[in-house]
Amino acid sequence: MATLRPFKAYRPRPELAAEVAAKPYDVLNSEEARGEVQGHPLSFLHIGKPEVDLDPGIDLHDPRVYEKGRENLQKLIDEGVLVEDEQPYIYLYAQTMNDHTQYGLVGCAAVEEYWDDTIKKHEHTRKDKEEDRCNHVRVTNAHTGPIFLTYPDNEEIDAIVNQVRSQPPVTDHIASDGIRHQTWVIRDAQQIARLQELFADVPNLYVADGHHRSAAAAIVGRERAQANPDHRGDEEYNFFLAVLFPAGQLRIFDYNRVVKDLNGHSTEAFMEKLGERFVITKHEGQVRPSKKGEFGMYIDGTWYRVEAQDVLLHNPDPVQRLDVAILQNFVLSPILGIEDPRTDKRIDFVGGIRGLGELERRVDSGEMKLAFSMHPTSIEELMAIADADKVMPPKSTWFEPKLRDGLFVHFLD
Repeated sequence: MATLRPFKAYRPRPELAAEVAAKPYDVLNSEEARGEVQGHPLSFLHIGKPEVDLDPGIDLHDPRVYEKGRENLQKLIDEGVLVEDEQPYIYLYAQTMNDHTQYGLVGCAAVEEYWDDTIKKHEHTRKDKEEDRCNHVRVTNAHTGPIFLTYPDNEEIDAIVNQVRSQPPVTDHIASDGIRHQTWVIRDAQQIARLQELFADVPNLYVADGHHRSAAAAIVGRERAQANPDHRGDEEYNFFLAVLFPAGQLRIFDYNRVVKDLNGHSTEAFMEKLGERFVITKHEGQVRPSKKGEFGMYIDGTWYRVEAQDVLLHNPDPVQRLDVAILQNFVLSPILGIEDPRTDKRIDFVGGIRGLGELERRVDSGEMKLAFSMHPTSIEELMAIADADKVMPPKSTWFEPKLRDGLFVHFLD
């Protein structure tokens, strides 16, 4: 049983939505964020990355950073930029990238369902990143960045969504990166009640993106519950801001790898070792893998198509069948000596949104020695791994488009 709870969102006035909406905190570094807020005083980056308004040398975990985020959020409310809805609603949020649109229902998910694994995860979280997000929630008293959840396709939920989106949206803007963002308010009590009933029959939700934010929401929710002698279970801190998309609408991009050196091997020796488990074919032009078990490799100015032997594709463990795991287990670790891709400085990761040209640039510049282009992990693989209570290797998925912060804010009380 999954929960989709209506809430009284703080939302930007429609004419200001384009100025408020901002990229999430974890896709920009501080320098990039400082550039983006220039000339944009209403940008939600002032809340998501409040260090942009402080001395550039400040530690990102300094208490003053979180306090500045709280001040900036309150300022948007005091100035009437963000306005609270009078009643709890469920909302609809559409994102259009190129010719593809995905429709997500915006509401609150339940903290307890995070802890009991009704909401399934597929990544490990890092304690330092958890604590950063916990402090952000504690000090702002709000969930300012929605968690990206997915659920198995459901025709009746789709039918309600189609009814809602047949009406004009309340906000509609195209961001600087070309992504269109539209929002609707679902005010009809019968539609809200039916959506809640339908989600109550959904056995599991899955975290697609936002593992650290969801962990922080769950941790702070428990803290609030334990500190409240009159805790009932229906307080707002028991729920967190989420956007729920049907799995069939999601698009996962490739998450590519670049490696600094060949671990002491010559190119010829490396290719010989690689050929023990893979079929290597020289290719004219870029190689974008078209199927599972296929990789592109760029080295010494040349592209190769690299195909895994069939035996590597039929591991009974759903994690070990992933292309990123095959590359790690049979190339990166045994040949290139990269045992822990989370911490090894000799490897870096390039989101597929940047294109294969970025791989060529990193190698041709001499910064890196070789690059691997990957076939994207599928949403079915993600859900199978989460269902098996396993976790993916690092940097297995890259979802686009990213949810924008600032279109909905949920307060903990």
